[in-house]
Amino acid sequence: MSLFFRKLRTHPKVAPGMERLILRHIPQVFIFGLLGLSLPLLLARLFPISGSVTEVQRWIVTVDIYVISLIVFYCTAIFTVGFGALIVMIMKGPAYVADAYPLIDFDRPYDDKKMDR
Repeated sequence: MSLFFRKLRTHPKVAPGMERLILRHIPQVFIFGLLGLSLPLLLARLFPISGSVTEVQRWIVTVDIYVISLIVFYCTAIFTVGFGALIVMIMKGPAYVADAYPLIDFDRPYDDKKMDR
């Protein structure tokens, strides 16, 4: 199995950048962001507007819908940023040998007349 995963020796080393910092801070940003986005839910229930019961319920349901949609958007954005940082981290990793077999027509270019057949 080690024959398939041989590292290239000529690949330059690349220093880690912002992707490591992003991946390190994603859990904190995720949790504190969810808490911050959930505050309107708590405030809508603790300090309801004055009015009839139906108006108060309509206000709370409206706040719930907006906050849930913001939370879904926020989770999607955090996942996208984290996935992008993970891809950059993997791409900066070591290079491996791929297609290490000799090509058949390496010395001569491909003949266009053969393609017409």
